[in-house]
Amino acid sequence: VVIGDRPLTELVPLYRDPRSDVPATQFTMKWAEKAGLVKFDFLGLKTLTVIDRCLKLLRKDGVDIDLTAVGTNQPEAYAPLAKGYTAGVFQLESSGMRDALRKLAPDSIEELTAIISLYRPGPMRNIPDFIERKFGRQDITYPHPKLTELLKETYGIIIYQEQVMEIARLLSGFSLGDADLLRRAMGKKDQAEMDRQRDKFIDGAVERGVDRHQAAGIFDLVNEFAGYGFNKSHAAAYAMISFQTAYLKALYPAHFMAAIMSLDLSVVEKLSFFYQEAKRIGVEVLPPCVNRSMADFDVADGKVLYALGALKNVGLEAMRHVVDVRTKDGPFADIYDFARRVDMRVVNKRAMENLARAGAFDSLGVTRATALASAEMLQKVGTLAAQERESAQVNLFGGIEEATPDPDLTLRPDWSTVEALEHEFGAIGFYLGGHPLEEHLKTVSEKIVPSDQIEALALSGKRNFRVAGIVRRRQERNSKHGKRFAYLNLSDPSGEFELFVPENVLFSKREVMSAGNAVICEVRVEGESGDLRYFAQTVRLIAGSSSQSEASLPPKGLRIRLRDVNEATLDELEAMLCKLRDAPHLVSGIIELSGPLTDAREARWQLRGQWAIDPNIRKALKANRAIETIEEIAA
Repeated sequence: VVIGDRPLTELVPLYRDPRSDVPATQFTMKWAEKAGLVKFDFLGLKTLTVIDRCLKLLRKDGVDIDLTAVGTNQPEAYAPLAKGYTAGVFQLESSGMRDALRKLAPDSIEELTAIISLYRPGPMRNIPDFIERKFGRQDITYPHPKLTELLKETYGIIIYQEQVMEIARLLSGFSLGDADLLRRAMGKKDQAEMDRQRDKFIDGAVERGVDRHQAAGIFDLVNEFAGYGFNKSHAAAYAMISFQTAYLKALYPAHFMAAIMSLDLSVVEKLSFFYQEAKRIGVEVLPPCVNRSMADFDVADGKVLYALGALKNVGLEAMRHVVDVRTKDGPFADIYDFARRVDMRVVNKRAMENLARAGAFDSLGVTRATALASAEMLQKVGTLAAQERESAQVNLFGGIEEATPDPDLTLRPDWSTVEALEHEFGAIGFYLGGHPLEEHLKTVSEKIVPSDQIEALALSGKRNFRVAGIVRRRQERNSKHGKRFAYLNLSDPSGEFELFVPENVLFSKREVMSAGNAVICEVRVEGESGDLRYFAQTVRLIAGSSSQSEASLPPKGLRIRLRDVNEATLDELEAMLCKLRDAPHLVSGIIELSGPLTDAREARWQLRGQWAIDPNIRKALKANRAIETIEEIAA
């Protein structure tokens, strides 16, 4: 934002942006300042909204906190940072930053300010020296005795632009205005200006008793740091927000987690991450419930209430309507009561189905499978109830509404634990009520590393791991050299992760890596902090976990990949299938074809009609020289 001492039209050309009520200058930042305008930068931070929401949740529970009055010497806030537990803490969440915090173990706002300034390209190389000097494992040295007091806070290391300016003032007698010009020249790498400033700096230092050679060395040192120096005023403001989020998370974890999840209401990946963090710090997250949950994330009895509005395909406004109805007339007595009182034009069939899948109707005495199967019927009940209210129909005997009998629910057998979790995953986006892998791991005697521990172990030097997970998705690709590989998405109780599956593992274990299967993988981790990649070396099924072996249904179809696609191979395949089409006692299904074209491009065909499928046909197809792989399409 720029301001001037007279109407801006007298100073700069303006432009009216149709998307804004505020005119914009047609001058760039640099030229607007030269035209006599004063520039202000305003930074909007989502974290400030998180803090505000957390404080409001606390006030609702009778806890009124003035964060500006909280001293920054609270050990409870710093203790989790020293362990790298920084999920949700402003500026301190990245893996590299967590590693630095574990080594530094910050215990003051000054050290938070310093690490935020150092953790950037350039100054990052000074982090090891800063840590070693803090713990006395390296001697603290200063460029000149006059700078001891100035650099004492940062253990003799120049970190901030303000330090650069103060060095020029203390050693060379620069005014603050001249020191700022020096800082700008260093930051912009203006060589001509730097040469002028260098002479002025050295001459000023010599006049004040500093050896010329030493003064030149100090200037070069200052110049090196100034190129990437950070404003301490900026870093300190950031550090305060970091401290405040760390403080709230440490002392009021449920309210903080509810607030931070509220800001990512529609981002499933973030919600899953914060849910795992809530579990790690001992905060219980209660599943969605139409009689307990709010539309947004909330807190009750020290527990996070999962937001109804965070469910897929329900709509935040629709869930606000549900909460308004419940607040006005009391909890819902049963699922019929819910259907009658809620406006079914707002809460549509899809919303009803996902509420059922997520278990939001559990408190109303109906199973999830039955609630899901009855969604359409309940929609009609609600629509009819609304029509009766609108027409205000009464009978002839005193205006008493005639009770409409409840139609029977569409009863269905309840789901197994695994089925319930899969439906829940579909409605929420991650496993909230448990994880299907937990049942399978009871039969595994090997040491399995949870996915949320891999990164920390990898950064400490370990590179080979044994992991387990439920296969969520397998995506196959061709490399530029024509080799086939895959990305395998796995889910375990601590989160989701992705593996790269090379060609040899893919071809030998493709059927094992089907969606829904529980697998154990030997994994090698490569890369550095912030860029770790996981490579699957072996993949095997956990005994009894195959989604296909548990199902009694035959496959819906086959997916066939051809080695080479041309007219002859397609004719040959068609002739073989036609011979088998009318064979007795075979299951009908769909056969899809896919195959490479040129280079890394691919094409896919789906055959018309239905074709017989059984194990004998699979053997016959596998024997065909043109067929590379055959994969079942689950029913």
